[in-house]
Amino acid sequence: MPITKSSVILAIESSCDETSAAVLKDNKVYANVIANQTIHEAYGGVVPELASRAHQQNIVPVVAQALAQAGVDKSEINAVAYTQGPGLLGSLLVGSSFAKSLALGLGIPLIEVNHMQAHVLAHFIDEPKPTFPFLCLTVSGGHTQIVRVDDYLQMNIIGETKDDAVGEAFDKTAKMLHLPYPGGPLVDKYAQTGDPLRFEFPISDMPDLDYSFSGIKTAVMYFLQRQTQKNPEFISENLHDICASVQYTLIKTLLQKLEKAATLTNISQIAIAGGVSANSGLRKMMTEKGLEHGWQTYIPAFEYCTDNAAMIAIAASFKLNTEDFAQNTSSPNPRLAF
Repeated sequence: MPITKSSVILAIESSCDETSAAVLKDNKVYANVIANQTIHEAYGGVVPELASRAHQQNIVPVVAQALAQAGVDKSEINAVAYTQGPGLLGSLLVGSSFAKSLALGLGIPLIEVNHMQAHVLAHFIDEPKPTFPFLCLTVSGGHTQIVRVDDYLQMNIIGETKDDAVGEAFDKTAKMLHLPYPGGPLVDKYAQTGDPLRFEFPISDMPDLDYSFSGIKTAVMYFLQRQTQKNPEFISENLHDICASVQYTLIKTLLQKLEKAATLTNISQIAIAGGVSANSGLRKMMTEKGLEHGWQTYIPAFEYCTDNAAMIAIAASFKLNTEDFAQNTSSPNPRLAF
C-alpha cells in the first residue's frame, strides 16, 4: 500500500509525559519536537495529574515549533492525527482535544492512532524498512508484546506479558538501587561496565509466547535485602555488576521468547520497538541473535524509540490512504488494544 503523496500531516502525541508534535510532509518527517517533563523526577515516577497539566502548558508552543521547523503554515495541513490510546487519560485528553479543535477549525480530516501500533510503524519512517510479514518485539514501561505484522494496519499480538512490563522491571530495579527517576536508562549505563554473569536471577517459565516480569522484581528485592543486611555498602560497591546481571536476565527473557516466535512462525524479519528498544544491551544482543539465526533485524533510531509524534504521523499516513478518519465526537481510550 503506497503512502499518499503530496500530503501534510500534523501529528500529536501525549500519551504519558512527553508532549510531542511532528510534521510529515510528502512522506518525510520535517519536524519531530518533543517536550519532556522533569517535574516527575521529584516523585520517582509519572504523576498523572501533573502530566496532564504540563501537556496543557506545552502543547501550543510544541505545535508552533514543529510547524515553524517544518516551514509549514497551518493552512497547508491536510490532516491532523493524535494518539487515541493506550495511555494516561488526562494526558490523552489534552492531545485529543487540541487535535479535534484544530481539525474542526481547519475543516480537515481527523485521524486516531493506536500508540502501540505507531511504535511498530516507526520502522517505516527511514530506511531500511521491513517487508511483510515480520515480528516486532514491542517493549516499553507499560507494554511487552510480540506482534506479528502482516500489513501496515494488520497486526496481531502473539505473545505478551501477563503482569508487569519489562520497562517497569527496569525502573523498579533502578528504584531499589536508589537511582534517580527515570532509572531504566541508568541501569543500562551502569550495566555497560559490569559483569552480567556475576549474579544470577530467575527467568520466568511462562507458557507459549507470554512473559512475566513480576518474579524477577521480587527476586531482586529479596536479594538486595539479604545482601545489604550483611553489608550496608553492598549496592554502592557492586552497582555496575547488579545492573549488568539484572539487565542480562531481562534481555535474555525477552529474546528467548522472540527466538521461539521466529521458529514457530518461520519468520526471519525481526524488529524491536518502544522505549526499551533504546537499551544498548538489547540492541547489542538483538544484533548478535540476528547474526546467529540469519535474521534480518530492524532496530529503530534512538529518536523513534521513546514516545514521539513522528511515529503517530507515519501511522496516520497509512490511514489517510484508506480515508480511515475519526469522528470529532470520539473519545480517547486509555486501555486501547490492538
